[in-house]
Amino acid sequence: MKEALKEAQKAFDADEVPVGVVVVANNKIIARAHNLTERLTDVTAHAEMQAITAAANAIGGKYLIDCTVYVTLEPCVMCAGALAWSQVSKIVYGAHDLKKGFTLIPKSILHPKTELVSGVLGSESEALLKDFFSKKRK
Repeated sequence: MKEALKEAQKAFDADEVPVGVVVVANNKIIARAHNLTERLTDVTAHAEMQAITAAANAIGGKYLIDCTVYVTLEPCVMCAGALAWSQVSKIVYGAHDLKKGFTLIPKSILHPKTELVSGVLGSESEALLKDFFSKKRK
């Protein structure tokens, strides 16, 4: 998760919403990503979407079975759906997204075999997001 926070800091430094992701397979980081929505002028360029593509390219296939995704913020519904389609084995996230997080919907959209862990380095992830948005509001 510390590596995902480093990616979130890169997003922060680039004036992007500070969300970072790493994908791990066989105890090795195979993909790193952060939000690129502003730079690419693309509302779908969330960190998770970038990481899914990079990880699929790294393993040479579309399914992320036996991979763990570490993300600093609870994925939105779009990203959770993409993670479900990728059949990722485990998602670990830091801060909860009380406005747009996928856990707000009544039924999980994740793949049935996906393990979910929340709150890992959540306060650090949340602090970075709060700092980013407080600077935006000034």
